[in-house]
Amino acid sequence: MIGLIVRFVVSALVLLLVSWLVPGFEVSGFWGAVLTAIVIAIIGYLVELVFGEKISPQRRGITGFLVVAITIYLAQFIVPNYVSVTLLGALLAAVLVGVIDLFVPTQIKSKA
Repeated sequence: MIGLIVRFVVSALVLLLVSWLVPGFEVSGFWGAVLTAIVIAIIGYLVELVFGEKISPQRRGITGFLVVAITIYLAQFIVPNYVSVTLLGALLAAVLVGVIDLFVPTQIKSKA
């Protein structure tokens, strides 16, 4: 449970950073970023359920990148008071989230 909370806090901080750096991507406040991170995680989970793990962002590639961009873009319709994204903003945010994820992973790694 603590790991899940840490994951969403880290994801929210990443969204705040991306919001500060990317034009066309705005998140209002820390709690708005937490809510947006939860919505993005749920959408990503549902996409993986429908299309399988090969489409997940962890598999990277152009398909994973597009899934992240579309997920970010769709989040604004679910939490419109907390996030605002243009199409270009979603694409740029997806690139930046991918780069940040290389250094600060938001996914909890299992010990296998």
